[in-house]
Amino acid sequence: MRIQSVLAGSALVLAMLGFTAFAADKASKQAEIQKATHEALEKFYKERPALKDEVAKAPGYAVFTTYGVSFLVGGAGGTGLAHDAHSKKDTYMSLAKATAGINAGISQSDTLIVFKNKKGFDRFVDKGWEFGGEGAIAAGAGKKSAGGGEGENVVNDAMTYSLTRNGLEVGPALAGSKFWKDKDLN
Repeated sequence: MRIQSVLAGSALVLAMLGFTAFAADKASKQAEIQKATHEALEKFYKERPALKDEVAKAPGYAVFTTYGVSFLVGGAGGTGLAHDAHSKKDTYMSLAKATAGINAGISQSDTLIVFKNKKGFDRFVDKGWEFGGEGAIAAGAGKKSAGGGEGENVVNDAMTYSLTRNGLEVGPALAGSKFWKDKDLN
């Protein structure tokens, strides 16, 4: 009986320590995403000052930082957040991207999605997005970008903008992207 009590007590202490570590880890990951979001927004505003007003007037926006590798077939992944301008609530999200085509590269990029209406923002947060089809000729180093690494697209009820932070991507590619809520960070 005493061994069972010690084991049960030890399990409880370990569970509590694990929860505390997870909570601290969760908070640090959220802080990292917040920091990356603010840094990315500042870069977008510097490149295109009119975006600051567009973001301020929007019902919501999302910012993602992605890292990827490709050589004919590639992939990228990243994290970010969607910000509801009305409620001021942030929803932490993930992004995965797959490419196939005549392309090669290693890159880090930021994506800004500015929503045109609340319905589009809510659909993005609640259900995520999936879309594809892109061509890229991009080069960047030292947080500068050139070519297709800086661009914009109209998708559903939003405008998307991207900046290549560093690296090189060359060639046309078909890409599929998926966005979803991060269950561990919300």
